[in-house]
Amino acid sequence: MADMRLVIMGAAGRMGRMLVKSVSETPGCALHAALEHPQSIALGQDAGLLAGCGRSNVPITGDLDTALEGADGVVDFTSPAVSVALAARAAERGVVHVIGTTGLSEADLERIRAAAGRVAIVQSGNMSSGVNLLASLVRKVAATLGESFDIEVLEMHHAAKVDAPSGTALLLGEAAAAGRGVGLGERKVAARDGHTGARRPGDIGFAVLRGGSVIGEHAVIFAGAGERLELVHKADDRALFARGALRAALWARGREPGFYSMADVLGINDL
Repeated sequence: MADMRLVIMGAAGRMGRMLVKSVSETPGCALHAALEHPQSIALGQDAGLLAGCGRSNVPITGDLDTALEGADGVVDFTSPAVSVALAARAAERGVVHVIGTTGLSEADLERIRAAAGRVAIVQSGNMSSGVNLLASLVRKVAATLGESFDIEVLEMHHAAKVDAPSGTALLLGEAAAAGRGVGLGERKVAARDGHTGARRPGDIGFAVLRGGSVIGEHAVIFAGAGERLELVHKADDRALFARGALRAALWARGREPGFYSMADVLGINDL
């Protein structure tokens, strides 16, 4: 089978450049187009040279329609508004869409799910294999321990991150809620300040830290009477997110239309 022709969104950004580089290193993938917003100063530059992986002969463009023409897939770590609009455009052309964008609202996800009726879409708050395995473990532990153990999700990211809690923290919180057979919205406690009173049994708490250049650290704490269990993941290299996204793209190629997760890609839904 020919290499999968991929469009990289936000190709001049930090994650976009990492994706371009990873495409050049991943068998079965080829850089088809590199997209930036129409006012970007990077327009016209060679995407490979900008990513530090050698000349690709793919100039960065601001024309989405041209970029999608002849593409097999698009990899998208951008913003909620861009990802939602792109889902519809990619679906019109039958182009696989891999979404690593965080900060998506339930309304955003509903629109993306609608687009997934026409094409395969893989969406995850974190494309790391390790994080998604962690989420499966969190779901199982939460189901096993029940409400006799309090659940707290702790996360830390770099100072420039704009959404909180992180998409990964929410993914882990949703896994914990699913293990208990409840919706996260029913039990989520995102902030505590002042005289809050005692912790309510069954709540799933979140604590957010921001600072420095931390790529991503997450811990899910199960605190019981006289004992505590902590499940932890630490990301040391952004390349792991790019590798996960490309794995998702290759997995989704030729797949039936649908809204998929990294758990589907990794085959760990039943863990």
